[in-house]
Amino acid sequence: AMTTVAVLGGGNWGVWQHPTTCVVVLESSSRLGGWLWSTRRSDGAVFEHGPRGIRPAGAVGRNTLNMVEDLGLGGEILPVTYSHVASKNRYVYVNRRLHRMPSGMSGLLRTVPPFSRPLLLNIAGEILVRKGKGEDESIHSFVSRRLGKELADIAVDSLCRGVFAGDCRKLSVRSCFPALYHAEQRRGSLTLGMLLGSGPTAVVPPGPLAQRSVDESWAQWSLRRGVESLPESIGEYLRHSGRAELHREAAVQQISPSASGWKITLEDGVMSADHIISALPAKALSSILPSSSCQPLIQLLQDIATVTVAVVNLEYEGSVLPVQGFGHLLPSSEDRGLLGVVYDSVPFPQHNRPEGQTTRLTVMMGGAWFQEVFGDPAAVTEERLLATATEAVSRQLGVSSAPSWSRVTLQKDCIPQYYQGHYRRVESMRSFIRDKSLSLSLIGSSYDGVSVNDVIFSGRTAAEELLGSV
Repeated sequence: AMTTVAVLGGGNWGVWQHPTTCVVVLESSSRLGGWLWSTRRSDGAVFEHGPRGIRPAGAVGRNTLNMVEDLGLGGEILPVTYSHVASKNRYVYVNRRLHRMPSGMSGLLRTVPPFSRPLLLNIAGEILVRKGKGEDESIHSFVSRRLGKELADIAVDSLCRGVFAGDCRKLSVRSCFPALYHAEQRRGSLTLGMLLGSGPTAVVPPGPLAQRSVDESWAQWSLRRGVESLPESIGEYLRHSGRAELHREAAVQQISPSASGWKITLEDGVMSADHIISALPAKALSSILPSSSCQPLIQLLQDIATVTVAVVNLEYEGSVLPVQGFGHLLPSSEDRGLLGVVYDSVPFPQHNRPEGQTTRLTVMMGGAWFQEVFGDPAAVTEERLLATATEAVSRQLGVSSAPSWSRVTLQKDCIPQYYQGHYRRVESMRSFIRDKSLSLSLIGSSYDGVSVNDVIFSGRTAAEELLGSV
């Protein structure tokens, strides 16, 4: 019998490839892609308001590139190799100065400001540190214990603000950096874990495009028309597949278990599904579940915090950067409100407008410190966010001119925060679903990883668990 699978939110690669499945995708907004959001200006310039560069490494990276190839987007890829200046030069802004992060063996052997000693000493001593006894730990505590407080305070604090817009003193090392946690658990050392492996990983054979990324040493990649062209292409694939229905502006009001699976209440009617794959944020899912039968699950979902990030895209006439690189991050001790600045024109000059030299930058602000610095996201003005961003560019990069173009985007509740014990919460959710025999799969950034690759891979995993490999 034909199985009806309802996918709540954005779409999910893998499910609709199954021949015995009718897939109905319900997206509440007018566009697919969620935080993958690109502005394409009429003069050819492209600006990203969410993720910009996607990493090709690992099983999850290969999986995404295989998908890109299946969608016919291989010719649109903009690769950035490890030898590119954007890969080699990454900066931190500490003590009101830009510092290039150490890279390569020479960088590890020397004392490089803002660090007070060669980082190789931290790494060499790490192998002798005893294994932690707890089942979870904050990222800051873990790195301080194994590699030293200075590295945790500067490099790791900045990294967590750049990746999660979050506070490394609260975030879980087990959930945010599982490879580091398992390296310590299985090998007793990060160094040995990296050398010998830290346990089994998913197997995803590389297609030709993923193999090319290895052969050419890609560090990251984007797409010629911006990363939003990825979900747009998925939407086109769905429309032409004949086995999927795609409904935009179809906000789900409520879902409730029924004899055959689920009853899904929409604004303009009711539909039935044998199974639901929810790609909704955890809090959004909690608001549509029936409180009478799913209260424990609702509470667990509501316990997953999120943060709001202000993304300010700026364009300047001419070449205005004092350094060339991917960008710079700031530790929370330097400026709590400002997370970092990405030098978009360096890794992806193809997104500059073709006529006349320009410099594109993206300033990221707020995150876990948004309300402390800017107040209620609903009340903050675009003018204040723009002024804060341009002042930061002027002070930190010495750019004296005003931007010729700007756009302020407030991404509310955009990044889930995996606080200590997150993996237990997720385990408890899935145990509840199993115990109650609910035909429900949880995918997306709230549970098993916040990166684009992680989210796509969680969709594939759910599809294979539900329907088997195809």
